[in-house]
Parts: sequence; C-alpha cells; structure tokens
Amino acid sequence: MPGRQYTAPLNITTGLPTPAQIDIFEILAGTGKPLRLVGFELGQSSEVGDAQEEQLVLILKRCTGTVTSGSGGGTPTFQPTNHGDAAAGATIETGNTTKLVVGTGTIVELARFAWNVRSPLPELMPEQMQWTIDAGTRLVLELATTPADAITSAQGWVAIEEII
Repeated sequence: MPGRQYTAPLNITTGLPTPAQIDIFEILAGTGKPLRLVGFELGQSSEVGDAQEEQLVLILKRCTGTVTSGSGGGTPTFQPTNHGDAAAGATIETGNTTKLVVGTGTIVELARFAWNVRSPLPELMPEQMQWTIDAGTRLVLELATTPADAITSAQGWVAIEEII
C-alpha cells in the first residue's frame, strides 16, 4: 500500500551570506511513521556568471540515536500532495547554521552529490532507490564544502513519503 506523500519548500537565506558549511535540511521521521526520501531539488539565485561557478559537495546522511539537532535555520511545514490527507508526522528544519551532532548514535553516509551552483540540482529517487528512514530517525543533507563566494539565497523543495 502506498504511503502519503508530502513536500516542503527550501528557502534558505540565513547561514549563506558568508561562506559556510550548513545542513541544507534535517528531517525527523515522526513517531510510528517511517518515511522514504522521494526526492529534492536545490538551486540558488545569487551566484551567477562564470567567475562564481563552483562545484559543492552535498552529503546525505541517516542519523540514529541521541543527537543534538542543528539550529539557526527555518522550520517549514510538510504539505500533503493529496488535498485532504492527514498532516505529516515528520518535521523539517532547513538551513541550519549549527549542524546536527550525534552523541551516542551513529551517522551513516547514504550518498554524495556534486552541485554546480550555476544550475539546479534535481534528484528524484526511483522507488527502488528510495532510502527508508525508521520512525524517530533523522535524515540530513549537509553542505560539506565551504563555498568560495557568498550564496545569499538558495531555494528548492524536498519530498517524502510516510509509510502507513
């Protein structure tokens, strides 16, 4: 049985004015509601031109156990893709300037992406490639490379499916 799908906007305007590494998004799966990452897209509108072109590394991580959540970003709300569906059990933080830290848990690197800041990075996961995140587990997309130039605005979306 398919689950319920949700999207959340990414509108990151904090943490990027000065070159820094940040958590692009941090998703916490709801109690009793494991989820799958369906996809995401990330782009920016402030770095244009050949001189500003860079390749940045993004790391997708699964984080379990005792963690200290990141802070300093935004907290958009997941919206159901089907009107009338129940609210999502998952929560999301975006653009955290203080990154997530794992205490007694583990971090598993799931994937790495190279993002050329001159064009959007769309990632739609085929069903057989969608990572499952257990209830109470976190999924983080980290900007692991410090940009050479300030990126003052990044936008996009992230889509999940809660398994019901």
